[in-house]
Amino acid sequence: MTPGHLGWADVIFVMEKRHQDRLRAKFRQELVGKRIICLHIADSYAYMDDALIRQLETAVAAYFHDNQPGDARDRTR
Repeated sequence: MTPGHLGWADVIFVMEKRHQDRLRAKFRQELVGKRIICLHIADSYAYMDDALIRQLETAVAAYFHDNQPGDARDRTR
């Protein structure tokens, strides 16, 4: 991850809270005004694991629908 990667992003998805913590520690200034969403998916999968891809697609999709009470966005931060 570089400051350039974060520069164009409005929303940043991370799998685990420790990923969020690392980003905030390393890129505090670059994250000002950015929304970080933790998906609470364990980082225990192999690279490009099909199960991980399905889980990520499902988790991220919840953020691209109308915000309904109790949906995934209410559990972030």
